[in-house]
Amino acid sequence: MVRSTLLAILFAFSSAVFADDFNYNNVDISFGQMTFDDPAGDADGNVFGFDGSFEIAESIFLVAGYKTGYLEDDTGFGVDVDTWRAGIGYFHSVSEQFDLIGTLTYENAEISAFGLSVDDGGIGAGVALRYAASEAFEVTGGINYADRGDLEPLIDETSFEAGFLYNFTDSFSVGLNGEWGGDLTTYSLGGRFYFGQ
Repeated sequence: MVRSTLLAILFAFSSAVFADDFNYNNVDISFGQMTFDDPAGDADGNVFGFDGSFEIAESIFLVAGYKTGYLEDDTGFGVDVDTWRAGIGYFHSVSEQFDLIGTLTYENAEISAFGLSVDDGGIGAGVALRYAASEAFEVTGGINYADRGDLEPLIDETSFEAGFLYNFTDSFSVGLNGEWGGDLTTYSLGGRFYFGQ
């Protein structure tokens, strides 16, 4: 059901102009809001992140990212959350407008409060579609899984992600992104810088 809904949204942009090949050499900078839903009390806060990818061979690229944020509940109790990932990705051009993307990463997270911290890591994987709705407008959607060991369930989860990107030039884009997990929801606004094209 999720897959068919995602495809229906993507195909809704049917008046697309075919785009050139997607560029997988980029750096993203983002700022957003995250919310953690918990029966004991919700917590929310800001998140700042860097992400990037670098194509190393035909259809193969390296990927890395870092996010830092602060979650605070209604009582004023807060924790710092830092995550990073690094790994490899593969893309396949399904058509002139669609790329299918798969990633395999090592995921690590650290949670800190009152001068104490705990961190753990594990394997992550993701599958996504990248769709060129026009020469300037791009839509992405996918499913991610991150296993960060003993930090379950705060940041060990399956999540769904969707984003919209507007390309101002061949070198710069601005986009909105959302990620919805079992307990953690994140919305962010970011800029993407392309190179090597």
